[in-house]
Amino acid sequence: MHFPLFYALKNPFLGCFFAYMEFFLYLCNRINHNAYHMKRILLLLVFFFASILVYGAKMSVSSPDRLTEVFVRLSDQGQPQYQVLQDGQRMIDWSALGICAAEMDLRDGFSLLSSDEKTADETWQTVWGEERLIRDQHNELTLHLTHRSGMKMDLVFRVFDDGWAFRYVLPDSNIRLTITDEYTEYRFASDPQAWSIPWRTEYYEGIWTKAPMSAKTDTLCSPITLELPDGRYAFLHEAALTDYPAQNVYMQDGALKTYLTPWLANGQTTCVKAYVTLPFATPWRFVILTRNLPAMVASRIMLNLNEPCAIDGTSWIKPMKFLGIWWGMHIKTMTWEQGPKHGATTKNMERYMRFTKDHHIQAVLAEGWNKGWEDWKHFSFTEPYDDWDMPYLSGLAKELGVQIIGHNETGGNAADYEEQLEEAYAYHQHHGIHAIKTGYVAPIIRTKDGLQWNKGQSGVRHYRHVIETAAKYRICIDNHEPVMPTGLQRTYPNLMTQEGVRGQEWNAWSQDGGSPCSHVTTLPFTRIMAGPVDYTPGVFAFENPGNALNPTGTRGSAEKGKAPRVHSTLMNQLGLFVCFYSPLQMACDLPENYMKHPDAFKFIEDVPCDWERSILVDGRIGEYCIFTRQQRGEADWFIGGINNEEPRTVEIPLTMLESGKKYKATIYRDGKKAHWETKPYDYVIETRTVHAGKTLKLRMASGGGFAIKLSAI
Repeated sequence: MHFPLFYALKNPFLGCFFAYMEFFLYLCNRINHNAYHMKRILLLLVFFFASILVYGAKMSVSSPDRLTEVFVRLSDQGQPQYQVLQDGQRMIDWSALGICAAEMDLRDGFSLLSSDEKTADETWQTVWGEERLIRDQHNELTLHLTHRSGMKMDLVFRVFDDGWAFRYVLPDSNIRLTITDEYTEYRFASDPQAWSIPWRTEYYEGIWTKAPMSAKTDTLCSPITLELPDGRYAFLHEAALTDYPAQNVYMQDGALKTYLTPWLANGQTTCVKAYVTLPFATPWRFVILTRNLPAMVASRIMLNLNEPCAIDGTSWIKPMKFLGIWWGMHIKTMTWEQGPKHGATTKNMERYMRFTKDHHIQAVLAEGWNKGWEDWKHFSFTEPYDDWDMPYLSGLAKELGVQIIGHNETGGNAADYEEQLEEAYAYHQHHGIHAIKTGYVAPIIRTKDGLQWNKGQSGVRHYRHVIETAAKYRICIDNHEPVMPTGLQRTYPNLMTQEGVRGQEWNAWSQDGGSPCSHVTTLPFTRIMAGPVDYTPGVFAFENPGNALNPTGTRGSAEKGKAPRVHSTLMNQLGLFVCFYSPLQMACDLPENYMKHPDAFKFIEDVPCDWERSILVDGRIGEYCIFTRQQRGEADWFIGGINNEEPRTVEIPLTMLESGKKYKATIYRDGKKAHWETKPYDYVIETRTVHAGKTLKLRMASGGGFAIKLSAI
């Protein structure tokens, strides 16, 4: 075989190298060293080094442990595609990449210019979180592509031991594009079980359902959680969403394909997804892929893909538990608007504040303190109702050493809120209020761009503007009716928690009777994987007379349905404080209900909401979960367990405890007759002495759970 041809078949780079060298030597033997021939030789050398750049470009990248590999190629039409292997097995078959703009189709027609490689291994400290320290270890590959139009596009891949991520970067300058589609695919090699909710679920407040991925006919919101046939788990989502529409996915031709949330015009869907000015980078698309469920829950890929903290000085950002004038409105013993049953009055707020002081809770939320609730046409965020004395209450808060959490409901009128932001946040800051719960109760919000999806580009821009403005006034945000979290709290840790979940309030008034027990055992592996959640746990009174069905089968103005209630034992409510992570953690019930069970309320007084370490001990999606977490800066550990409808006995090895030390375990558990529907108040509180070699064996009732505090002796 001819020497260069042999190497060309084995290795394109070596084939080109030997072919050019042979041709170069051939010319040298036949030229007379005149300038003309020298120019030709130089031209050949240029072609030679260009070949080195192209054929020498790296087209794959592995994880630091070398067990996960991402391969990239260009099709015959110049379309970027990628494939993923883990442990030598195909996880993702060749899947398409690309973007379409009104100005040009960036789906194919690409050629490779070059590639760059980087490695990273650093540990950074969180302002608050499930861990104090997070390690970011990955390998990165950037492919520099050029389009037939002359447009440049970079594909950036990062591969971690527990998954991979990629994004599109358009590096050209001063070019405006109208994005109309994204061609990102996830072509799983198997047909995993998928937990998801449809993308148009209002406020993401839905029940996550399980089905084979191939059977999912809806367009689904990101994230989705997958259980692969071989026992692996995957979590598909996006990170660092700041000026782009939220990602959704749908099944077609055997692949999950991307559907970007569209812009609306006069309330109608358009083909426009985003307006971008180059240079521009999309959010990261990422997939966590692990061999078991605890490893999936422990992954911090999403946070590592966000930028470091952008706030100078974060000592004012403090995790805390709070009570709220809130649950009474949902069970209809209070109202948001001013009137005979008004909840947010000076007198009632003082009662709540003194209760929190006596029971070691840090703050009180008050909803309905400001004008606008009577008609929802215009909310003022600086004008209290007549029965709310802000100067007196802010002074009392300072005297008692408790915080007031403000509430800014917009009724979905984000544009109106933006006009008041500076004045509203200055007002709250003046009164010593450093945390605000925002709300956007409207299926489609009104931004300065008109009626838009909250998860469209305009809505995403609004939420980012709110966070940045709040940071300027040293105010933390608890965002309700949000866009799905994507890890932005790393960059702006004043974005402390968000709703975006079918939370506790549904158990007060939902016509389907309330969320099933399995709902809370699904959320830690689905919605909460995307970030902290303001679920509002802590109901201690399961009777619901304000929303009970009357003899005609109606609840007030509600249609016919089931009487709503919390599908939970009291111990399950305690377990939620450990299993559901939020640095702003609400105990939602009324003070008088907590005083009916002061021994159980002691756990809520003790449990923190900022952690040194967090571990999923055991669990199955939709069945049960057990978390253990170490209090940040302390030796104490807390364990929480929650269960679905099926009673079960679980074992909890205490291997996380320091060897050689003894601990006092205060255990709050279901009683023998406990059942969410018939005996929710049957519980036992006991103490034991335990150590690192001990295994606790506990029974969880139907809809039950447990909570444990472990204190070093």
